[in-house]
Amino acid sequence: MNHLIAPQVIQFWEEKAKAYGPGVSGALFGAGWWFWVDACAASSAKIPFVQYLPGFVATVALIMTNCIRREDLDEYDTFDDGVYCRSRSWLFLAYIVSFGAIMGSVAVLLQSYALNDAVDVVWPGVAGLFQVTLILAAGLLLFVSRTPADGSAPSSYGTF
Repeated sequence: MNHLIAPQVIQFWEEKAKAYGPGVSGALFGAGWWFWVDACAASSAKIPFVQYLPGFVATVALIMTNCIRREDLDEYDTFDDGVYCRSRSWLFLAYIVSFGAIMGSVAVLLQSYALNDAVDVVWPGVAGLFQVTLILAAGLLLFVSRTPADGSAPSSYGTF
């Protein structure tokens, strides 16, 4: 049977995801904000508040994504009072917010830096794109690694 991912990688992920996933996720989140703070500190011009918004929106999307328990997405019960549908709808809304943050950071990069001939430094725009990408990667990694899909370990956080 052909696997897209090597069986050794799958085994490593199943064994170590709960232990290392949240730490790596926190490091990615911190690195994302570090890029943005570095760009703001290194920039000689004042950066408008509008350019801060994609990072804030990405952080909100991270929180939205991790408010859902993975067990609510895996099981479907006809007598669950709509938990299955609400969880999937909330996750879909979180993905829409995530893509909005990516589009916002690309728009800031293009409009304010890359296509603007009056600006000679593009680093704040690139750092904003790095920031959003790393924050969303951290949110996805935390969502995948924080609770097992089989429900073998109870989790008290991430629930409504």
